[in-house]
Amino acid sequence: MTYRKTPDELLRILSRWPVTQHNRPHEPHRADPRAASAEGANGVSGVKEKSEVRQGPKPLRVWDKKIMDNGKPWALISEVGGETGYLEEVVGMLTEHFQIICHKELLQNPALHGPKIQALFNWKFLPVVEPALLALLPSLKVVVSGGMGTDHLDLPFINSLGVKVANTPGVVSDSTADLAMGLLLASARRILEGHQISVDPKTTSLPGWLMGVEVTGSTLGIIGMGEVGYKIAQRSKGFAMRILYHNRSKRCVEDEEAVGAVYCESLCDLLRRSDFVMIAVKLTRDTTGLIGHAELSLMKPTAILINISRGQVVDQDALVKALQSGTIRAAALDVTDPEPLPRDHPLLGLPNVLINPHIGINTYTTAGRMVEKMVENALAGVKGLPLSNEVKPPNC
Repeated sequence: MTYRKTPDELLRILSRWPVTQHNRPHEPHRADPRAASAEGANGVSGVKEKSEVRQGPKPLRVWDKKIMDNGKPWALISEVGGETGYLEEVVGMLTEHFQIICHKELLQNPALHGPKIQALFNWKFLPVVEPALLALLPSLKVVVSGGMGTDHLDLPFINSLGVKVANTPGVVSDSTADLAMGLLLASARRILEGHQISVDPKTTSLPGWLMGVEVTGSTLGIIGMGEVGYKIAQRSKGFAMRILYHNRSKRCVEDEEAVGAVYCESLCDLLRRSDFVMIAVKLTRDTTGLIGHAELSLMKPTAILINISRGQVVDQDALVKALQSGTIRAAALDVTDPEPLPRDHPLLGLPNVLINPHIGINTYTTAGRMVEKMVENALAGVKGLPLSNEVKPPNC
């Protein structure tokens, strides 16, 4: 006799593992997953059932049999188009291998669609991967997040359900490093202010007072010399910049010599010596609030802070005070906390700050490469094969 867990029973099972709360972007209204129980326990008709109950904190699988549509596994996505959805140019890469369903469609009939879904594509942090959603997806095998950061995912909780997680490192590094240099140059040479003056109908003469700072030959301090940080160092070498870096571990001599980088074991030492401070760390418990009042006070009054990491790495209240008081010259940010900032946030009114809406990976080329890598990992997860970019919790 076969037996299937109802959505209510799944929710009770999921409730045994508390989920860590992360700062998450606003998302559309979600239907109460418990409403799915009104659809009855039959969920999807015509599918051979097989239940497998495992002891302890191991996952419970309701269906082991693949549920296909025209031979393709089902995958959940946020949406196509719109402000946070997939570009239409890359959707074909998804539909070539998967039967996709949008989040809103799932919520319209979770009992029908939920059990079919074996892969979840997380794009620009959406759909939010939380217990209420996971309770609707008893056949889920893999969550793939576009980009490098996974701080928006509760890895231990997701893994406890028997679901693997992957990201897309490598393919996003070049575009992120390019934007980092763009922010550095734009802030140093006050390019945005120059544009605003140029298009102002009141402008009748050239602004000789609009002075920037020299980039060539200056000192760049990179906090976080991972893949992105190293690519920034490669680009800065073209400007004959002196490169300092602070990292959890020292890179090999060959890497250092290739870009002329000097390791600073002390973050304080890097901050004191740098003309530009570039933040390129991953968001972790250790890096949250890494740059605050004390760290900003160590920087030169002529220094510029650039953040392409996560907004939570910098104490924004401390940054506002540092910019207002002249503790540092300027800041250029691709990330804030939250995103976007409230329209009355003091950072938005400062003349010496440049803010982008988290567009470090936003190029057509990178978007295509990300989706290709997401599909590759998702297919492996559905087939039970090793994931090329699997992400596991720390100390796992």
